[in-house]
Amino acid sequence: MSVLSIRKATIDDAGVILQFVKELAAYEKAEHEVLATEASIRESIFSEDSATKALICESNDQPVGLAVYFLNYSTWLAKHGLYLEDLYVTPTARGTGAGKALLKHLAQIAVQKNCGRFEWSVLDWNEPAIKFYESLGAQPQNEWVGYRLTGQALLDLADS
Repeated sequence: MSVLSIRKATIDDAGVILQFVKELAAYEKAEHEVLATEASIRESIFSEDSATKALICESNDQPVGLAVYFLNYSTWLAKHGLYLEDLYVTPTARGTGAGKALLKHLAQIAVQKNCGRFEWSVLDWNEPAIKFYESLGAQPQNEWVGYRLTGQALLDLADS
């Protein structure tokens, strides 16, 4: 029987985090977009001033899942929120409760920190994830459309 546990990621987990990020990107058909390296993960997640946190889910002491998150802020609620950037569970560990354990742990952090919201995004074609999230009581936010500035457009705005 597998024993699941959740722990805070440490700088020594940078390689595992990168592996899981690449596996998630491959699932999302975007592996070519991953620019992260172990060094950039160590710097961006584990530096002293980082606002980003990561959790590792282990089954029998072997990493099988990852959650990367940060706190955001709602002016309407005048409270922080917890934003889940990435949730990943290895294919062999799906259906074992690892994803739910990670989400439950994050919900506990959100409650402990008095967050008004726990939010994340999911690709519109990812039906297994959508069904899983809805089974937990999560609701889609269909009235909001996400926008993003990157690359030259970001540089152009910054320089304008």
